[in-house]
Parts: sequence; structure tokens; C-alpha cells
Amino acid sequence: MIELEGVPELIDPVMVAAFEGWNDAGDAASAAVAHLDREWKGEVFAALDAEDYYDFQVNRPTVFLDGGVRKITWPTTRLSVVRVGDKNGKGRTRDLVLVRGIEPSMRWRSFCNEILGFAHELGVEMLVVLGSLLGDTPHTRPVPVSGVTSDAELASRLDLEESRYEGPTGIVGILQEACTHAGVPAVSLWAAVPHYVSQPPNPKASLALLNRLEDLLDVRIPLGELSEDARAWQLGVDQLAAEDSEVAEYVQSLEEARDTADLPEASGEAIAREFERYLRRRDPQAPPGVATEGGLAEGRDSSYLRDSAGGRGRPPRPVSKEPREPKPGDDSGTPPKDTGTGQKDSGTAPVDTGKGNKGSGDAPDPPADPPGGAPGGADSADSTRPEDGPEDAGN
Repeated sequence: MIELEGVPELIDPVMVAAFEGWNDAGDAASAAVAHLDREWKGEVFAALDAEDYYDFQVNRPTVFLDGGVRKITWPTTRLSVVRVGDKNGKGRTRDLVLVRGIEPSMRWRSFCNEILGFAHELGVEMLVVLGSLLGDTPHTRPVPVSGVTSDAELASRLDLEESRYEGPTGIVGILQEACTHAGVPAVSLWAAVPHYVSQPPNPKASLALLNRLEDLLDVRIPLGELSEDARAWQLGVDQLAAEDSEVAEYVQSLEEARDTADLPEASGEAIAREFERYLRRRDPQAPPGVATEGGLAEGRDSSYLRDSAGGRGRPPRPVSKEPREPKPGDDSGTPPKDTGTGQKDSGTAPVDTGKGNKGSGDAPDPPADPPGGAPGGADSADSTRPEDGPEDAGN
């Protein structure tokens, strides 16, 4: 039995989780939850025992100085709670339980049971897990975000896809399945990250996840500097891609495939939802309009298009790349050569033209529970589907 002390009685609590590692391409998902924790000043009330779930040779502890005293931070998963208002600014509040950590190295079933134990004790009504995966999507277009659930009633009510994925999975898929068996409604939100610029950070993908979460939970999320960071990230990648004609041609081929696939989805309802969000950003008191509960239609999140001008980026963490093998039937274009133009202090992630990661000599793993069919072999007619799985960012 989990005993919680010092945690007040929560109002309509929803648990929002993200884990660094296989399900976190570009660190987009974990960065989104970190943003919520930072903007709402979350109070940590629990942490899982690191020795139960982590291999410290894979996820090493770090040493730091605190007033001249050496201390150690262990890799773990922490839970915090924040209280937020609704997106229309009418004063109605609810609580979010934020779960942020690293994909465990072992004992996944016990790990999920412990998370669900906290959810039960806190009276959590729904669990939302954020993830990001690599896909054949151009960085110049809105980030595709898909919502997936194993609950048919929830899928119908919130305009989500029912999960039909079969194949290797990560902790996101295991946790969602554990929720199904425990009777806890669960949703996964997946952002597609361009595979040719996959190294973190990717603030544009984090922003897209937060916009979809905002619609799903009917809350208003403060964006802080995230919009400016997303704009700076795209401008930086634009500049790096323009320096190599092969990169520019490849991006253009992805744009054409994406625009063709998205054309039927440019409905009046989707445009109305986006305009409504724009008005809410300008006036929190604006009344709700058309179809806010279901969130954006898949692939039509135009969050970046309304970002304010200017902004500054954060220096990326350089990641070495392996060769990326094209898959049969993939006619979206051959990934171009590495431009080699990554800059240490440019504030933007260098263009990765599909050379893989970590120097292991193997192709990246397939994604864990992506929206839709099995991983690998993305069809060029649907450029929002992943071709490769998320990188293992859980360092």
C-alpha cells in the first residue's frame, strides 16, 4: 500500500507522464512535461526507488556541488502535482499529476503497478502519456500529433484512434496496457519528429504536444518562451538545410507528399478549431466555439504558424549518427548526405540527414505503440506515419 503524506485532496486529477528513452525522439515528450512542471511550479511529492528499476551503467548518476558539499542525483521517476485553471479563464480548476522520468531498465510490470498505485491513491480519472517518434515529416510543416487509446468509448468521446499496433513496444505501450487491465482510462499522444533532424531539443514538437494536450484536457497551458524557441529552431534548420542542395530537394519531396496527404483534412472544422485557439491566446475570456473537446484533427496542428516573431534557441546536444537504410516501398525520397554543418553554439539542432545514432552500426529500433500500423516501411502516401522508431535518448 502506498501512503501519501502532504498531498492535498485533488480536484478532477489527470496524470500526465513522459519518459526519456525509446519513446522520446528529440526529447520532445519529456521536455513537454518538464515545461508544465516549470511553468506551473510543480511540487514533487514522490520518487520511485532508483535501485528497483535502473541499470546505473546505462543511466548513470550525476555528481554536483551544493554549497561546497558533493551530492549525487540518481536517475529515477518523480511525481509532482500542479493546480491549473480551465482554458476559458472562468476560474474552474483541476489538478494534474506530472510523472517525469526515464524508461526503466528492468521490472517494467512492477514499475507500472507502482505508477498505477499512485494513480489509485490520488483518485486519478485518466492517464495521458506523451511520446514522440521519428517519421517522414518535413520540419517546415505543422507537427503531426496523433491520439491513441485502447478504450473504444474514450476513442469515440474524445475523437481518438483505437490502438491497432502490433510489434515491439516501450514503456509507454506497457503502461497503457496496464491501465487497460486496471480499468483506468488511458490516452497516448504521439508527435512525429523529422528523422533527418532528430537530435534534441525539438521545441516545435514539444509545443505541438502541449497544444493537443490543452485541447484534450480543456486547460490553458502557459507557453512561456516555447513558441519563440520553436520559431528559432525552425529558422536554424531552414538555414542549415539551405546550405546543401540534396537536403533542400529531400525536404521539398517530403513537403509535397505531406501536402498531398493533408489536402482532404483541411476542413472548415479544423480551421475553426485553430482560429479559436488563436483567439484564446489573445483573450483568455473568449467563449468556447467549435469542437474543442476532441482536439486537433490528426496532422493538422498548425501551432507553429501562430508563433510570435523573434526568439532564441538553446544549444543542442550533439548526437553522432549511423547510416539509415531505406526501406522497400519507400518512395518519399532517399535521405541526403550529412551536411556536416552542425554548430556548437548556433542555438539550433544540426541537420541529420539520416545517418542513425549512437554508433552501434545497427538501424534504429521501431517505435513503441505508434498511431496506426506496424513500425517501419512508411508509405509515402501517408507521410505522418513513422519510418523508424524513436531514438534512445535516456542517457
